[in-house]
Amino acid sequence: MSLQKTTSSLEGCIIALAAFFLILFLPVADSLSSEGHRLMALTVACLILWVTEALPIPVTSILAIGGQALVGSATLRQASSNFISPVFFFVLAMFVFAAVVRETKLDSRFAQWLLSKSGTDTRKILLAFMIGTAVVSSVMSDVPACALWMALGLGILQQENLKPGYSNFGKVLMLGITIAAFIGGIATPAGSSINIMGLVMLADLGGGEVPFLKWMAIGIPMVVLLIPISWFVLLKFFPPEISNISENPGEKDASKEPFSTGQKKVMVVFGTVIVLWILSNWYPKALDVTMIALIGSVVFFLPGIGVSTWKEVSKGIGWDILLMIGAVSSIGLASRDTGLATWVVSSIFDGAGGISVLWLIIAISTFTVLIHFVVPIGPVVNAVMIPPIVALAIAIGQPPILLALPVIFTASCAFLLPLDAVALITYSKGYYRMTDMLWPGLVISVFWVIILTGLMLVVVPWLRLAP
Repeated sequence: MSLQKTTSSLEGCIIALAAFFLILFLPVADSLSSEGHRLMALTVACLILWVTEALPIPVTSILAIGGQALVGSATLRQASSNFISPVFFFVLAMFVFAAVVRETKLDSRFAQWLLSKSGTDTRKILLAFMIGTAVVSSVMSDVPACALWMALGLGILQQENLKPGYSNFGKVLMLGITIAAFIGGIATPAGSSINIMGLVMLADLGGGEVPFLKWMAIGIPMVVLLIPISWFVLLKFFPPEISNISENPGEKDASKEPFSTGQKKVMVVFGTVIVLWILSNWYPKALDVTMIALIGSVVFFLPGIGVSTWKEVSKGIGWDILLMIGAVSSIGLASRDTGLATWVVSSIFDGAGGISVLWLIIAISTFTVLIHFVVPIGPVVNAVMIPPIVALAIAIGQPPILLALPVIFTASCAFLLPLDAVALITYSKGYYRMTDMLWPGLVISVFWVIILTGLMLVVVPWLRLAP
């Protein structure tokens, strides 16, 4: 570890520790329990550690569980039972799906097929990359989706000898892949751990349940509208310096070759899982979304199927992400149990009852966009926002789903700065600066809030998700 990294980590730890003790020794608010007060101190400290990465993210996650027992905001049994939730196993299953899709090269096959349709026009190539990333991201984690298309994009940029820091096409391609990964992730609940975590938290807090198909009725229209809007905005900010590339890698389209046995098996299993997810809309008790995902992930390892081995699959499982998801879920539920969520509502949203639903949704969505400047981690955004928003909805007599869904959706709207793990994948290649993302990201975020607000007011009542 470099001296600079060590110093930065030490500073982060000192700030987190100082914030913890500062809050801990402040007088307890009249309307807040002592357990909630201590939980607030722990939560702020963990947020600082997560955002600064002063400690490894899994280490902070472990601290968040043990810390609840240490400060007396919950017993270790309570904290750990809230850690292991359905979302933990759902995300684990989706990591398995992503691994077998990659290993069988089914993702690359789709990518090459899509590129074969775009020709050599750089504007069309950008659109193909964004559509492809969004499609892949809709059914698996944003990270592998982004990594796949970035690898293809880097191949084109190297082919054209377009250097980092000097190419608008390189800049717009890397930004387009990143933004499309975030957008595509909201198409289905399976598209991001943020989605499923938010839905589980919403249900656990008594806010209601959102079936798979009904989520898609909101998510797919958002993706269909936001991808072309984002493509247009990016091209306006960074018009490519070349109009055509010399050769499209899609012209060597591997999709013309017969499907391998492994690819056929993955498509059958994954297709069956998706169908069952959709059917769960009508049979929610018999067809639990997480159970379906787990059974589907097990099928890949059954004798006679043998798509992959656990040794290979386990290499692609994001154990750090799983630990963080469990930790923030535990803190989120603890905030409800200790009254911290209710106290936050009464402190920040006092008087919100007199605001119309339209402006409440706009305000909540906008705040969720802006909080990414401070908390650029989607699961943590959910943990911070959902409990108080559910409490707010109940307090003012509004359906919790109507106010909480904007948070869950907008927790993926992390393209103001490349601080999220997905954005850092492309940012690390040097084709764009941090500020290059800000202005187009801000414009796209405005469209995000407008479209989401309209869908909340029109589609949610139509789906009978809220009265």
